[in-house]
Amino acid sequence: MTVRTLRPAQARRIALAAQGLARARPDRRVGTRDLQRVLDTVGLVQIDSVNVLTRSQYLPFFARLGPYDTALLDRMRDRAPRRMVEYWAHEASLMTPATWPLMEHPRMERAEDGSWGGMQRIARDHPDLVAAVLAEVETGQPRTARQIEAALGHERRAPAEDWGWNWSLVKSALEYLFWAGRISSAGRTSQFERRYAGLARVVPKGESGPWLDRTRRLPPQQAYVELVRIAARAQGLSTQADLADYFRIPREEVRPALARLVADGEVEEVRVEGTDKPWYLHERARRPRAVHARALLSPFDSLVWHRPRIEQLFDFHYRLEIYTPAHKRVHGYYVLPFLLGEELIGRVDLKADRAAGVLRARQISWEAGRGGRDDRAELDEELGLMAGWLGLTNGVAAG
Repeated sequence: MTVRTLRPAQARRIALAAQGLARARPDRRVGTRDLQRVLDTVGLVQIDSVNVLTRSQYLPFFARLGPYDTALLDRMRDRAPRRMVEYWAHEASLMTPATWPLMEHPRMERAEDGSWGGMQRIARDHPDLVAAVLAEVETGQPRTARQIEAALGHERRAPAEDWGWNWSLVKSALEYLFWAGRISSAGRTSQFERRYAGLARVVPKGESGPWLDRTRRLPPQQAYVELVRIAARAQGLSTQADLADYFRIPREEVRPALARLVADGEVEEVRVEGTDKPWYLHERARRPRAVHARALLSPFDSLVWHRPRIEQLFDFHYRLEIYTPAHKRVHGYYVLPFLLGEELIGRVDLKADRAAGVLRARQISWEAGRGGRDDRAELDEELGLMAGWLGLTNGVAAG
């Protein structure tokens, strides 16, 4: 069988289109339907607590839609009818309610069988406390870990040698139950604290069957096929490693799921010039002749979160330097890649200086051959748009 070959530029355009970055931004007020379209397109959006610019879950929507009211996104997550829910996928992520039950095998069972670090230790060592925490969550209103600790009168810290991040035993129990899929989240507070809730309180309309009855969830092989299908569609063109990384599922589960999709004609094996691995093209992937994108991408944007992928497709070496000592950083602390046209042409270390009302571009780094007058004008316009969206009324400043 002849394997089709794609040029690198074609591959980049396919990847950008699949991620919703080839569409023009709306020239009207962005609404819930637009936000839903982005989530449906990318499949999941990563959450992160770093707030030097804004919470990371807001940035992928801005990159694809331009300015919008973030309260709309919060309502989609926090209020009925819920359009998105939080769970561990790539990392802590927002996903569609229909995706949540698919995480039974790659995540929830790992909490129950103890195969994920020390997650099961709290259930093994303190079963009565876990039962009490579960009962409290299921019978009460959504609350933070501190509020549930207060309700139970149990604020003792876990022993120093115990697993976790110096969590209380109650917090450890809550995280175990959340990971195991026995409780959920009704959103986050302004301090980024998760508000834990019983499944019955957050189950979206039409999803109660697989949410509340585990026997109605897909068996493992079918669930993995669905997750690989979502990843293949969201990336347009993928390697096996790309597909595994999207939901952080084992390669040994990706291979048979991918073989099923190939056999059914949903994906096609192709070559990309200049690479030595097989790639898989989704049957519905758009193949635009040109892409005229402009976006500042969160370090946790799904286009860039698998670093080997963007090195292969965009020849762009990108590393998160948040945890690198300041004197060893190359590009800065919170660095956003800058997408212009079909290429990643630079990166900007950004900080929202809320006291001064300024968006600070602390460092701008350009790729070789880029950074001329036109590139800088496009970046300045995008930075100004972001500053306005963040309510930084004094605009953009260096340093």
